[in-house]
Amino acid sequence: MKLLTIDDSKTMRRIIKSVGATLGYEVLEAEHGLHALEILRSSSDEIGLIMLDWNMPGMNGLKVLQIIKASDAWKHIPVMMVTTESEKGHIIQAIKCGAIQYVTKPFAPEALASKIMESLGMGEI
Repeated sequence: MKLLTIDDSKTMRRIIKSVGATLGYEVLEAEHGLHALEILRSSSDEIGLIMLDWNMPGMNGLKVLQIIKASDAWKHIPVMMVTTESEKGHIIQAIKCGAIQYVTKPFAPEALASKIMESLGMGEI
């Protein structure tokens, strides 16, 4: 199983990739929503969790989330928002659209690891 991180920040993708690797997962990276959709088209059967930023150029994370959850091929993949957007309205909107977790940046790597494990149904680490 692989994880997919979608974030326009190369630094944030690197941090998330490091946390995923520590947990034993390969992490695929997309720098924006359209790239993420390309990865999903070719590798969705391998992806067990998507970590999605809200603020990205071209297509924001909420739109990407809506596309994922509207797709019969992808809607089963859990999505965790990992974003600087901490406004209560954004959190509610993301959860209503199908996100199972909402992590705000900055975060401690241990906290992200715990949320990844919870999202994968493995409880806290």
